[in-house]
Amino acid sequence: MNRQRFQDITALYPKLRIAIVGDFCLDRYMEIDPARSETSLETGLAVHNVVNVRSQPGAAGTILNNLVALGIGEIFPVGFIGDDGEGFELRRALHTKTGVKLDHFLQTAERRTFTYCKPLVLEAGQPPVELNRLDSKNWTPTPAGVQDQLIKSVRALAENADAIILMDQVDVAETGVVTAKLLAAIADIAATRPGLLIIADSRRGLKGYPPVTFKMNAAELSALTGAANKLAIEEIELLAGSVARRHGRGVFVTLAERGLLGATPTGQVAHVPALPVRGEIDIVGAGDSVTANLTASLAAGATLRESLEMAAIASSVVIHQLGTTGVATVADIGAFV
Repeated sequence: MNRQRFQDITALYPKLRIAIVGDFCLDRYMEIDPARSETSLETGLAVHNVVNVRSQPGAAGTILNNLVALGIGEIFPVGFIGDDGEGFELRRALHTKTGVKLDHFLQTAERRTFTYCKPLVLEAGQPPVELNRLDSKNWTPTPAGVQDQLIKSVRALAENADAIILMDQVDVAETGVVTAKLLAAIADIAATRPGLLIIADSRRGLKGYPPVTFKMNAAELSALTGAANKLAIEEIELLAGSVARRHGRGVFVTLAERGLLGATPTGQVAHVPALPVRGEIDIVGAGDSVTANLTASLAAGATLRESLEMAAIASSVVIHQLGTTGVATVADIGAFV
C-alpha cells in the first residue's frame, strides 16, 4: 500500500458510522508508589498506597477507543452498565470521546458494571508492573427485557450503519450482551443486508455464530475447525479459506509474532508479517486494535491486503504502549506506511 492509497482510505473515516455491540468494561488503573509502602498494624500485611487512579473504557470499549483514535465520524456503543459507581465512571469516560453517541447504551439496575481493576506498581525508570487484577462481572443470565432492548437498538442501527462489530468478552455464555437471542437477530440482519460488514470476535470462540466476518486467533481457528494447534502458515491459509467459503464471509486470523492472515469467500488469501519489536512490549489490547482497524479500513473500501497491513501496523504501535491499553491514530499508522 502506497502513501496516496493510505490517505484515500483514511480520508473516508470521518464519514463512517460504526456500531459496537458487546461487553463494555471499565478499566480502572490504580497506580501504586512502592516508595510509600507500609505494613498494616492490624493484619501485618503489606499495604500498597495508591497515588493515582485513572479509568478508561475497556473490552469492547478498547475497540471503541481505537475507532475514536482513527477519527471515525459516528460510533454507537450498544451494551449495558449497572446503576453503580463504576457505571457512572464508564459512561462519563465514553461521553468524553469524540464521535461517540450514547443513545443505545443502556443503564440498568438488573446488571452490574463489568470492571477490570488493575493495580500497577510504578517505579522511576522501570516499566509498570501489573499486580493481580480484581474483576467485577455478571454471573447470571442477562434478563430477557435487557436483551430485547439491545436487539431493538441493533436493528435500528443496522439500517444506516457502515459496519457492526460484535465483541463477546464474558466468560460464561448468556451473561453478557452477545446472547443466542441477539445472535439470531444478527443472522436476520446479515441475511437481509448481505452487503453490511459485520465482524465478530469472542473470547469463547465463534462456534455457532451466524455467517458474518470472523476475527479470531490461531488457537480459536483450530478449535473451530477441529485442527491441531501450532499449524504452519500454509495450513492456516487453507483452514481460513475453507471457513470463509463455507460461511460466505471473510475470515481474519491473528498470529502473534507471525503477523495477520485473512481469507475471502472468493478464494483470496493474504498473510502480512508482524513488524519488528522496537523495545519493551505489552500485548494487551493488540487484538482489539486489529478489530478496529480491519473494520474501519474495510468499511472505507480497503482491499484484503490493505486492511491487514493497516491492522498489523496498528497492533505494533499499541503493543509498545506500556501501562495502558493503547490505541493507534491515523498519524501513528501513517508513519510506517
